[in-house]
Amino acid sequence: MNRRKILTTTAAVSALAVGSSFGLRVSSARAEDVTLYEDDRIIGQADAPITIVEYASLTCPHCAAFHANTYPEIKKQWIDTGKAKLVFRHFPLDGLGLRAAAVSNCLEGDRHFGFIEILMKSMQQWARSSDPVKALAQISALAGINQEQFDKCFNDEAEMNKILERRQDAANTYNVNSTPSFLINGQLQSGALDYKRFDELLQNEA
Repeated sequence: MNRRKILTTTAAVSALAVGSSFGLRVSSARAEDVTLYEDDRIIGQADAPITIVEYASLTCPHCAAFHANTYPEIKKQWIDTGKAKLVFRHFPLDGLGLRAAAVSNCLEGDRHFGFIEILMKSMQQWARSSDPVKALAQISALAGINQEQFDKCFNDEAEMNKILERRQDAANTYNVNSTPSFLINGQLQSGALDYKRFDELLQNEA
């Protein structure tokens, strides 16, 4: 996979033209019933009364900050206690983020979420390296994805098209246009919220 192909994929992502920004925003738009896809990646109990849908890019530093500073406490206080569940959805901002998303979707269950966390924590190392594809392949190997599997997942056009279609659906249906963004029981919140603010929002839904 060369730089030209990554740039080509980046152009495809940019063509969606949703103007991804990173400012903190609150939308008045509300979707009471958030539709879940059959293959949505969910952490927490299926019958948890609060549904958090996270839209994130694996190359978004604000997403990495959220996962480092806020998500661990949300998981401890809300997800592990059965009060909320989190649905993780990809909203890639560039070609590398899109292909990393496709690779992550080759993993199921706890392995998928564990891989997401590793990519978030090490984002500055792999995504900003001189050879990000090689760096991503090395991290994938640690997650049990061999080179043959990595190449297949990294170049899976059908999977990438599905990710882009759902990215567009998030923009059209819920007005998502930045990362990270969250639907908390259908209410859109955007930005790397700190735990205090996120807790307040969850308390309002409890």
